Amino acid sequence: MKGHEREVTSTGTPPWKSPVALSVALHLLIIGIALAGWTWTSPDHEPPPRSISARLISQQPEPSPVVEPVDQSDREEERRAEEQKREAEERRQEEARKAAEQKARELAEQKAEEERKRKQALAQKRKEEKAKAEEEAARQKAEAEAKERQRKKAEEEKRKQEEAKRKAEEEQRRLEEQRKREEAERKKREEEARKEAERKRQEAERRLKEQQLEALADEAEKAKQAEAQRQAQAAAARAREAQMLTESEKYQALIRERLKNAWYLPSSATEDMVARLQITLLPTGELADVRLVSSSGNTAFDNSALSAVRGVGRYPIPDERDTFERYFRQFEIEFNPRRLR
Repeated sequence: MKGHEREVTSTGTPPWKSPVALSVALHLLIIGIALAGWTWTSPDHEPPPRSISARLISQQPEPSPVVEPVDQSDREEERRAEEQKREAEERRQEEARKAAEQKARELAEQKAEEERKRKQALAQKRKEEKAKAEEEAARQKAEAEAKERQRKKAEEEKRKQEEAKRKAEEEQRRLEEQRKREEAERKKREEEARKEAERKRQEAERRLKEQQLEALADEAEKAKQAEAQRQAQAAAARAREAQMLTESEKYQALIRERLKNAWYLPSSATEDMVARLQITLLPTGELADVRLVSSSGNTAFDNSALSAVRGVGRYPIPDERDTFERYFRQFEIEFNPRRLR
């Protein structure tokens, strides 16, 4: 109730504008109008009396002075007229009072209706404010519950994460222990395999040494035989080389003699001129090709040397094919006026 009183006083309505004060003021206004009606009423619409002249100046009319003599019937008629006028005035005042009361009741009802509507609006406002407050409270409660759920969810999530972390650590420890066991077993197997391999290696080395000794003995024997054979082959080769060299020198001298006989020096030749030619022969002794390797600087001298090479029909060559291939398949020769070499 204290909260309601604070709400009524907080509307800012002055006390003199309250419905009760307005109702009292309205009743006082109606009473004043009713009292003033007696003074405002005028007898203009009533027919003037025939024998008197009077004016109503107060609520209780006083008899007017007689201005002319009247008889008893006129007085009675005047009294009845005055009585009727007074009754009419009372009826009008009563009607005015009733009308004022009716209007006052209507105004009071209107004010009461306005007050009822105001109270209803105030009640509706309070209801809405209460609903709003309840809604705000419900919202805050929902938010609090949501935060609580979120907190519980976060705690649950944290607990799950911690549980998962713990399980992961346990799994990691288990895997690490398993890895260590497997590592130890692997090292053990490797050590056993290494020892076995070492034993086999030593056995293999022993057998290899035996085989190597046997092989060395065989190789020494074979080397001895090969050396003897090589020496024999070398001796034979040297003898053959000497024979081939001797035979090549013989045929080289014959070729130089043939070229010397076929060479005609030009008049411009000097003793310092040298022309080097490359000669290629066939196994039959016929010329296959001749090429100037180094010029003498004199075209006539070079051409005379080329003509001499081409002029020999068949070159003397040894019958031994190896000697021919080595010394006479392709060779070079120098032309000089003093010598051929």
